[in-house]
Amino acid sequence: MFDWFVHTLQSYPEIAIFLSLALGYYFGSFTYKGLGLGAVTATLIAAVIIGQLGITISGPLKPTFFLMFLFAIGYGVGPQFVRGISQDGIPQALFAVVVCLFCLGAAYIGARLAGYSVGSAAGLYAGSTTISASMGLATDAINRLNLPAEDTKALLNAMPVAYAVTYIFGTMGSAIILSMVGPALLGIDLKAACKRYEEKHGGKKELGGPGTAWHRFEMRAFRIREGAPAIGKTAQEAEALLPDQRVFVQGVRRGKQIIDATADTVIQTGDVVAVAGRREVLVNLIGAAADEVDDRELLAVPIEGVDVYITSKEVDGMTLAELAKSEGARGVFLRKITRGATATDIPIFPDTKLQRGDIVNLVGRTQDIAAATKKLGRPDRATDVADVAFIGAAIALGALLGAVVYRVGSVPLTLSTSGGSLAAGLFFGWLRSVHPTFGRIPSSTVWFMNSVGLNVFIAVVGISSGPGFVAGLRELGFSLFLWGVFVTTLPLILAMYVGKYLFRFDEALLLGCCAGARTTTAALGMINDRAMSQIPGLGYTVTYAVGNILLTTWGMVLVMLMT
Repeated sequence: MFDWFVHTLQSYPEIAIFLSLALGYYFGSFTYKGLGLGAVTATLIAAVIIGQLGITISGPLKPTFFLMFLFAIGYGVGPQFVRGISQDGIPQALFAVVVCLFCLGAAYIGARLAGYSVGSAAGLYAGSTTISASMGLATDAINRLNLPAEDTKALLNAMPVAYAVTYIFGTMGSAIILSMVGPALLGIDLKAACKRYEEKHGGKKELGGPGTAWHRFEMRAFRIREGAPAIGKTAQEAEALLPDQRVFVQGVRRGKQIIDATADTVIQTGDVVAVAGRREVLVNLIGAAADEVDDRELLAVPIEGVDVYITSKEVDGMTLAELAKSEGARGVFLRKITRGATATDIPIFPDTKLQRGDIVNLVGRTQDIAAATKKLGRPDRATDVADVAFIGAAIALGALLGAVVYRVGSVPLTLSTSGGSLAAGLFFGWLRSVHPTFGRIPSSTVWFMNSVGLNVFIAVVGISSGPGFVAGLRELGFSLFLWGVFVTTLPLILAMYVGKYLFRFDEALLLGCCAGARTTTAALGMINDRAMSQIPGLGYTVTYAVGNILLTTWGMVLVMLMT
C-alpha cells in the first residue's frame, strides 16, 4: 500500500503539492496566544517531509504562482506605498527604509561571520525577517549566477533549510521583543501612552464612544412642546442648537402626515420628529426638553450600511472633523475605517485623516448615503467576480518589462520577471485607488493570490529540496538557530531606539511603526493586546507597505552582496 502511495505521488506530483497545502494550512492554523507556525512554515515542513519520497516537479508551476503572489502583494499595498513616499507619510516611510537596511545589514553580517553559503544566507534572512517572498527573488538571482548546475542546486537546497530553522524565532521572537522587551527597554507604558494619544486627539478610553467624531447612532421620536426653541426653525437650524453634537432630523409627523425631512423642513408646534444621534445625546439632552413617543411608522426610516472606497482627491487628507461639517456628511455616521493590505482598523478621532484607498463603513438614510458616497468616492459593493482580464494583462506587462536586461558597461541590470510583477502590482494598485473603474479584485481573490500563490511556490521549493534538507540541517546545526536570533533581534532593537530618539515618533505609535517596517502582523496583535488599544495600528500601514516591498527585494540584493 505504501509503495503504491509513493509511486502515485512520484507519477503525479500535483497530488504532492495539494497534500502539502492541506497539511500546511491545517497545522499552520494552530496558535497559542496568537503565535504559531503559520501556513507558510507549516507548508514548507510538510513539503520537505513529502519530498523525502523523491518527487520531481518540473515546468513553470513555481514561477507562475510566485508572479501571481508578488502582483497581489503590490496591488494590496500600492496606495499606502505611494502615499508613504510622496506625501505626509514620509517620516514613517523613511523609518521603514532605515529598518529594512538594518535587516539587510544584520543578515549580511551574520552570514559572513558564520561563513554561510549564498543559499544559506538567503534562507537565514528570509526566516529571520519572516519574509518568505524574498526566497523567490533570491532564487532568481542565484539562477542568474551562471554556476554549474550542481552548485546552483546545492545553493537552492540550502535556502529552505535555513529558512525553516530561523522562521520560528523570527515570528515569535519579533512579537515578544516588540510587545514585551521593547517597552521595558524604552521605558514606555503602552496603556498610558495610548490613553494620552486618545485624549490628545479627541478620544476617550473606549474607541467609538463619547468624544469621537462619529458614533453608532440611534433614532428616537420626540414631540415638540409648545414654546420649544426648535419651533419655526428649519431642521438644519434646529440641529445647530446642539453645536457640539451630531444630531439630525430624519422625519416629521404632522398630524397624520409623515414628511421625509430635509435640511429646509420647518418644525412646528406639536410635530413629532425622528432624530438620529448618539444614544446619550438623545436621552440626556433632547429627552429632557421634549416628550419621547413610540411612533413605529415614523421611525421606520429606510437606512443602509455601505462600504465606500475613498477615491476623491478633495477628501484625501481631510480630517473627520472637517468632513463632519461638509454638506455631504449630513445624516451620515461613520462606523469603521479600514486601511491597507492588512485591513487594519483605524481609530476614529476628530483629527483622523482619510486617505485614498481607505474603505469606510457608513450608515444612514439611503438618500444621505448616496450623497456622501458621491463626495467620498465609490461604493465598495460585495462581489465574487474578479477582473481576470486585467489581472492577466497586468502581470504579463510587468513580467515583460522586468525581463528586459539593461547593461551598464558589462554589468547586466534587470528587475527580473518577479520584480516586474511586483512593480506592476504597485502601480495598478495605486491607480485603482485613484480611478476605481477597472481592475476590480475582491478581497477574497487578493487573499487567494497572496496566500495560495506563495504557498504553492513554497510547497514546490520544499518538495524539490526535501532530500537535501536533513543533511543540510545536520551540517549547520543549532548555530544556525542562534544566528537567526541575532539577525531577528538586532534590527528590532536598533529600530526602537532610532524611532524614539531620531524620528521622535509618539510612544503610542512607535512600536506599531516597528512592527509595520518588519511586516510582522503577529507583533502588532500582541502590541495592541498589551496596550488594550488599536492606536499602535496607526503607525503600521505606511511602514508595512514600504517594508513589504523592500524586504522582499532584499532577497535579490543579499545574493548580489554575498557573491
